Amino acid sequence: MGFDIDTILVALLLTLVAGMATGVGALAAFFAKGTSPRLLSGALGLSAGVMVYVSFMDLLPEAFTEIGSLMSERSGKLVVISSFFAGVLLIALIDWLIPEDENPHEMRDPEERADGGGRSGHSHAMKRTGLMVGTAIAVHNFPEGVATFVAALDGMEVAIPIVVAIAIHNIPEGVAVAVPVYHSTGSRSKALRWSLLAGLAEPAGALVAMLVLLPLWTPVFSAVLLAAVSGVMVYISIDELLPAAQRYGHHHASIAGFVAGMALMALSLLFL
Repeated sequence: MGFDIDTILVALLLTLVAGMATGVGALAAFFAKGTSPRLLSGALGLSAGVMVYVSFMDLLPEAFTEIGSLMSERSGKLVVISSFFAGVLLIALIDWLIPEDENPHEMRDPEERADGGGRSGHSHAMKRTGLMVGTAIAVHNFPEGVATFVAALDGMEVAIPIVVAIAIHNIPEGVAVAVPVYHSTGSRSKALRWSLLAGLAEPAGALVAMLVLLPLWTPVFSAVLLAAVSGVMVYISIDELLPAAQRYGHHHASIAGFVAGMALMALSLLFL
């Protein structure tokens, strides 16, 4: 298998922490008086910067290194590049299969969705919106959990920034589930429960990765997974995080966050 039990348990725990950030989003929706759009833009941009930098500067080079001693240079590059784009296609396919109205990558402001038709006579529709969004987010979070788990096995200097980045981007997802459920039921506990269930798909993905992928672990398989995870992360950054950061209306804050995220990841790889 190639990994000791402590490394695997830490990877599972970190994935659980990232997934449970949806609950933080739910609590923020209930109790926050207001969140600075500039701060949200910067935080989402930072998450994207971390994920893009680690994909191109750590995971992909690691994949090329692992496969370099096992295949010819041309064959190894072909396998890694193909795996990268396979990861992109996988997450893009998941995106395409989920209806646009429930797809968290296509969502408008959750407050807008919940209140658009008025409270009277629309509680059932709002509850359905929350549950459908929660299901869609769970579907997206499952491969993210696999990706986070695999990246965490690469070392703590990679794991911690990625977990922080995933957690930041899970917070708005928790808001997106909690707001319509809370508006339709009046129950904070139900809204929090559904937000947490959506987030649990992430550690579920990690568990599946542990049970299914680790027994198959070889240097070639490791390189393929690292490259595919890179593709998943780059797609999430471009398709979800950066557009979400731009929607808050602070273009320069999102760009500053993106650059800061890359710098944070560079420093973590250098010093941790």
